[in-house]
Amino acid sequence: MQPWIYASWPAPPGAMAITTTRAGAGISQPPFAAFNMGSRSGDAAEAVAENRRQLQQMLALPSAPHWLHQVHGVQVARISEAASNEPEADAAVTAVRGQVLAILTADCLPVIWVARDGGEIGAAHAGWRGLAAGVLEATIAAMQTAPHNLLAWLGPAAGAQRYEIGAEVRDAFIRHDHAAAACFSATAPGHWNVDLYALARQRLIAAGMRAEAIYGGEHCTIGETEKFYSYRRDGRTGRMATLVWMQ
Repeated sequence: MQPWIYASWPAPPGAMAITTTRAGAGISQPPFAAFNMGSRSGDAAEAVAENRRQLQQMLALPSAPHWLHQVHGVQVARISEAASNEPEADAAVTAVRGQVLAILTADCLPVIWVARDGGEIGAAHAGWRGLAAGVLEATIAAMQTAPHNLLAWLGPAAGAQRYEIGAEVRDAFIRHDHAAAACFSATAPGHWNVDLYALARQRLIAAGMRAEAIYGGEHCTIGETEKFYSYRRDGRTGRMATLVWMQ
């Protein structure tokens, strides 16, 4: 298995984006086997460091990725230069070529953006809490590129056929927009399956993006057991990384 998958979108020349898989490289031991990128997942610190080193070397990244301390919020970090710290944020944007933005997930939705002219990129970690709170809208607002001039790719997340939630999650979205009800399907009294991809598309379009400029959304981290980590499926597990950068 390939250690990563490439984003499937018509990005401008020089724009690169991938999501790692759990196999094909890395040294992490079960239950984190093998290519775990998450330093706060419970894995051995030296294993995560080696996995990240391998990733940077195999992809010939122009710089070390900018990892974030993700807290399911809406804070957006603007990246201007290399830094050793991990800012507390769930999204990042940059207009500096060679800076690599990184998002960690294991069922939550990674979303990345690139300006059509290649002048700016963005990345966001959108679990249901962040998605409901407006992390996608906050990221677009933090970018210098107008929303209609952006392309977006929705990376691997929990799929609509397997991600079951309770009434509090559904209510959080419907309070914001009644149209969100179409993204939920009832499974049992007080329980629904939720389509994170559809919710993200609704919000991106409402924020000014064009529907035809939004790509991805074909994977399910819960169901694709050999390829992806899933917190919902396994509990104690690793994290995939979604990276975007401009050469």
